Amino acid sequence: MMNEDYYSHLVKKLEQQRDLTDEEFTAILTCADEKTMDFLQQRARAVREKNYGRDVYIRGLIEFTNYCRNNCYYCGIRRGNERAQRYRLTEEEILACCEQGRELGFRTFVLQGGEDAYFTDERLAALIRAIKKRCPDSAVTLSIGERERDSYARLFAAGAERFLLRHETANQAHYECLHPAEMSYSHRMQCLQDLRATGYQVGCGMMVGSPGQTIAHLLQDLRFLQAFQPEMVGIGPFIPQHDTPLAGYPAGTVAMTTKLLAIIRLLLPQVLLPATTALGTIDPEGREKGLLAGANVLMPNLSPTAVRQKYTLYDHKICTGEEAAEHIRSLAQRVSSTGYQIVKKRGDHLSFTERSN
Repeated sequence: MMNEDYYSHLVKKLEQQRDLTDEEFTAILTCADEKTMDFLQQRARAVREKNYGRDVYIRGLIEFTNYCRNNCYYCGIRRGNERAQRYRLTEEEILACCEQGRELGFRTFVLQGGEDAYFTDERLAALIRAIKKRCPDSAVTLSIGERERDSYARLFAAGAERFLLRHETANQAHYECLHPAEMSYSHRMQCLQDLRATGYQVGCGMMVGSPGQTIAHLLQDLRFLQAFQPEMVGIGPFIPQHDTPLAGYPAGTVAMTTKLLAIIRLLLPQVLLPATTALGTIDPEGREKGLLAGANVLMPNLSPTAVRQKYTLYDHKICTGEEAAEHIRSLAQRVSSTGYQIVKKRGDHLSFTERSN
């Protein structure tokens, strides 16, 4: 049995940017010692504060369409879910969300949706330009799935600066257990490379505790993050959705999610790291726990109230109350309870901030 000093040594190696062996990573991933986990999170907080201080950046999430061409086995807006109540927001509805968000202090808007063919490059480019015209001091992040490189380039040229595309898992066999045969692991990974080459600040990430996931898979995810060096990493616990093939599987855990947040913060010191809505869904204090594990981003929902419950990626998703952007003051108080503060900034990755100065 490994002692506490051994685990502390591994945490310090991570913090010092010294590479861990597979065996050492596995030791931390499987460690359940409470003192070690407290030390891991303490060091993660120190690293995030060294790079970003005590600031927490907020992103206004606008879920603008729940139509999707894909049939991912875990997702509630999958093409095959006939019970999903489909919707698309109009350009004016989206712009109204942005204007409301800007008044509330948001300086980043995240357009998130299924892979909806209605939103062509032309429509999306026009929408991005309109947002930048009305909110010129704000960043636009896209989270709209797999497209081709020329499409990403057109949207970047229109003014989008960031793109979130979760890789979900870095193990191809595991990927194929979560997606139908028509979807390609290699194409997902190629999209991330295309986004990087285009000039975006790129975000990837994985589900924690997804069906079939092993410690070896998580190790592969960490190795992928080491190699790819994304500007953002979005991870959250798997949560089943009742109208999907994976409805009967258990959810991921807060403990493993926060452990991975802390590891990722030490692995990628300057990364932008959200405490996700999914984390807040499985634990009422999940997002606070995420911030205390090294996260520095929150993504409150700016979508119109009428559609929030229709964007059902998973069951019991937070969509009212304190998750609603109208209650940003309450959210700010909750953030303050962790010793951090919400700020009215774009919150770019430090390497991009340096380039723009």
